[in-house]
Formats: sequence, structure tokens, C-alpha cells
Amino acid sequence: MDDLLIIGNGNELLAEFKKWMQNMFEMSNLGKMTYFLSMKTIFISQKAFALKILSKFCMKNCKPASTHVAQREKLTSKGDFERVNEKGYRSLVGCLPYSTTSRPNIMFFVSNKKVLRYVKGTLSHGVKFIKIENLKLVGYSNSDWDRSIDYMKSTFGYFFTLGSIVLCWSSKKQYTIA
Repeated sequence: MDDLLIIGNGNELLAEFKKWMQNMFEMSNLGKMTYFLSMKTIFISQKAFALKILSKFCMKNCKPASTHVAQREKLTSKGDFERVNEKGYRSLVGCLPYSTTSRPNIMFFVSNKKVLRYVKGTLSHGVKFIKIENLKLVGYSNSDWDRSIDYMKSTFGYFFTLGSIVLCWSSKKQYTIA
């Protein structure tokens, strides 16, 4: 008895391959894989939803980005900026939080188009849960004292993991000037 793991990105192609293999060999289909090499894995991705958002906001053919924020960029609301379609902006702001189930790193986005370019460049990203023998609770935090030119207030953020799972995260602007 030999096992064969079949993977691919198209259901039709997979079905065709399985049919061809069944004609050549005596075999049974055990369904979707939950264990491989004695390891249990779970991977959550929202690629279909990401593609739907990209299409909805005419960004399906945009240039992909490797990060969702510009590094060391000073933010300001003052200046001569092009006004955006407010209805479209609100619609996108309403859609993106649904993506954070499998992409917690886009929870606190700043630029809508930049985050969409990042989503385009990282369509296959998601959250992978793996079995870990010794669970360890780990916390991370960071702050930035002058990211916004307008307010000059600190921004503080944190997240905690248990094993490979992000349990909670937050990012807030401080009420007082640091």
C-alpha cells in the first residue's frame, strides 16, 4: 500500500488527474488531507475573497506590493491631496476587516490602495496552525512617537501568541503627547 498526496490550484484539473489515476491503478480517495507525514496541519486562507475585493475596487491588475505600509513615512492630513470617492472608500474600509481572520497583519492599514497592492502580492498568504507540544505564551509590543505630523502623539501596539496562534492584538494612538 502506498499513499499519494495530490495538490493543485484547480479543482477540474485535480478531478481529471484523479480519474486518470483511478483508470490506471486500483485506488481509493480518502478525501481532504488532515495528516501528512504524521503531522496535523490546518491552513486558513481567503484567496477567493481577496480576489473578489481586488475586482470590486478595480485593483485586480494592480502592481503587487511586498509590504502594506510605506516604511518611515510621515503621515499628515494637511496638504493638497486628491479627494477620493467617499462611498468607495467607506465600502473598502468595510470589506477589509473580514480579511483579517486569515490576515491579522492588515488590521491597521493606512493607505487603502497600498493595502490592496499588498493583498495582490500576497494572495497565497494565510494563517497556518500546527501542533506544538509545549505551548508558550509570548508578547510583543512597540511604539512610535512621531509617525503623524498632525498630532505628534505616540502610537502603541501589541500582540500575543500562544504557540503559533496570534491570540490578541491592538494598536492605539495615545491620548497625550509623549
